[in-house]
Amino acid sequence: MRKMLVKAAAFGLLSATIGVASADPSADKAAFQKYFQDKFPNTEFQDFANGVYSIDAASRAQWEEIEEFPPYEIAIEEGESLYNKPFKNGKTYSDCLPNKGLGIYQDYPKYDDKQGKVVTIELLINQCREANGEKPLKYKKGKMAALSSYLAYTARDKEFNIEIQNDAAKAAYENGKQFFYARRGQLNMACAHCHVDNSGKRIRADLLSPALGHVTAFPVYRSKWGAMGTFHRRVGGCNKQVRAKPFKAQSEEYRNLQYFLSYMSNGVKANGPGVRK
Repeated sequence: MRKMLVKAAAFGLLSATIGVASADPSADKAAFQKYFQDKFPNTEFQDFANGVYSIDAASRAQWEEIEEFPPYEIAIEEGESLYNKPFKNGKTYSDCLPNKGLGIYQDYPKYDDKQGKVVTIELLINQCREANGEKPLKYKKGKMAALSSYLAYTARDKEFNIEIQNDAAKAAYENGKQFFYARRGQLNMACAHCHVDNSGKRIRADLLSPALGHVTAFPVYRSKWGAMGTFHRRVGGCNKQVRAKPFKAQSEEYRNLQYFLSYMSNGVKANGPGVRK
């Protein structure tokens, strides 16, 4: 596979050649987490779940006011109602999701050996629906974001615990890592340029959040959207911002990226659903 150089070499994340043989997820994670803890020494490790609000006092004050009456509460209620609503065959999500889907958000995405791919909560939801004769939901927002919000809420305060159990899982992890550090689009930028190299700095009026803990608060209500959205909705927006054509939600590229970032956030407690600008 092609060679990549990344500016993150200073903290041990340089991978001269992308491939299973070079993959050392445990070492990557230790270096990744140390980098952000060193860069933001006044931020408690668990607070990285709160994104930019963990590193900027002014932003945090505004966020704490919003959290008094969080806009995602409606999504949790809608998601719970959808979760309990029987399918046409009389079954519900609790009949086909692992552990009924409750309290498992921190363990996903997960590499599924039988399917030979990374599986997200949202993918599980649609697989459950289709197995029971229901049409799949759209992946970015709406009912999917509501269902995902409810399932995320049942896992709050549980530490992310993503496993990379074999070479096939390592290959998916390495693919997600490559995506994170690869330049793309007309602006020739990588995810890491904003959320590693320039985390804590401003781009116009916005403060760039650290990549550590990025995935732990999804789905999120964004002020820009005026609605809830999944992680893949947000990543698609990032791709558009660097003038790159986004991949489809739940594409292999985005699932593997989420797998990589979730593993990097192991130990951070789930805090979804959340609120972001």
